[in-house]
Amino acid sequence: MKKIAKLSLVAAVAVAGLTTANAQPLEEAIKNVDVSGSVVYRYNDYSNDETDNSDVQNNYKVALNLSSKVNEDVKFNSRFVVGGADSGFAALDSGKTSDQNVDVTLSHAYFGYTGIANTTVNIGKQGLTTPWTVAIDSDNNEQTGTGALALSTVGPVTLAAAYFNQSNLDKSSDAKISTTDNAGAASDIKIADNSGNPQPVGTVLDGSQDIVTVGAIAALDFVTLDAWYLDLNDKFDSYTIGAKADFKFDGGKIGVDARYTSLSLDDTLLKTYAGVGLNEDNALAKIALTGNVGIVNAKVAYGWTDKDGGLTAADNDAVTTMNGWNTTVNGKADADYWQTTLGVNVLPELNLSANYNNLQYTGLGTNGADIEEEELYAQLTYKMSKNLNTYIRYGTYTKEYQSGVNNGNDINDDTRGRLQVEYTF
Repeated sequence: MKKIAKLSLVAAVAVAGLTTANAQPLEEAIKNVDVSGSVVYRYNDYSNDETDNSDVQNNYKVALNLSSKVNEDVKFNSRFVVGGADSGFAALDSGKTSDQNVDVTLSHAYFGYTGIANTTVNIGKQGLTTPWTVAIDSDNNEQTGTGALALSTVGPVTLAAAYFNQSNLDKSSDAKISTTDNAGAASDIKIADNSGNPQPVGTVLDGSQDIVTVGAIAALDFVTLDAWYLDLNDKFDSYTIGAKADFKFDGGKIGVDARYTSLSLDDTLLKTYAGVGLNEDNALAKIALTGNVGIVNAKVAYGWTDKDGGLTAADNDAVTTMNGWNTTVNGKADADYWQTTLGVNVLPELNLSANYNNLQYTGLGTNGADIEEEELYAQLTYKMSKNLNTYIRYGTYTKEYQSGVNNGNDINDDTRGRLQVEYTF
């Protein structure tokens, strides 16, 4: 047995020698690899007094980015996510399930070429770097696709162009139908058929369709301007223009961020959901003012959507829409959305803020009603160090009909809390 074991070991070493003939010494290989990532734990505790339902979750997401230098002009980039199937959180309901292990997925795997001056070309599986999507997010879902992205800078202007032949929009997208059924009850994932029976519906978007986008970003002396166009085959085409500026003065700073987005649904998509209330024309205009004076910080933002539709983003955290804690204007027709924040730095690393968001809009469908959503919460943010950030959030969320079949009825009446810890490296 000893002789056989020895021969087996020799054979194994011989095979290893053949397969690693071109391998670098470990020390040299490590020198050519850049490592970064994030670790996030989030605890949510939601309750709804209207339905006596509660939702208590432990949420986890760990992301690891590896960038390896192939040669002077090429890098290989990869991203691994320990989390949900959509590269978002792994949510474990502590009130209904036991502790579980979560999956590891390969989110990015692409080559970056920089052999042309002031130009980068990424080819392979990568984040969808567009205003309508979120390519990388430490604490939420991400949009990815396989294709090519090119960025080239000429003076203050950066030009972008991309083509993707598939994406994960069917799994990661927040672009879902929001409507009311024939009884007037609110539903984010159901529509009513011709017999009045609620039918489940997935996301509006399709991950097998081609995506083409072009854009330009101009970083001028006092303002940054951008303009983009995107076409998702057989689903929609959209354009967006934005402007962002910061004005500094002694003791403080004021920021202005404005954007307009128009999105037109294709006939193929409209026919699929005929009679539901989807409209070809969707638009959002928004403006945000931020300010910092001494230890005080404040924000006021307003968003408006077209009376026919307000679906303007594939992800609720994208810059082409507005998102709060529990409220979002994405997909809401004829909406008025206000966000307000007033904060104070109790200590240099400790901020306490009060936040109030109000959203009013019209539901889709023949029985669409005027709906109002409100959230009021306090948040304590503690930044222990540059790479470790924690916040505690507690407040209320309400959703009710303002008119229509169930005028004045509450849909949600919640008390909600959250604890989040985020470490980046």
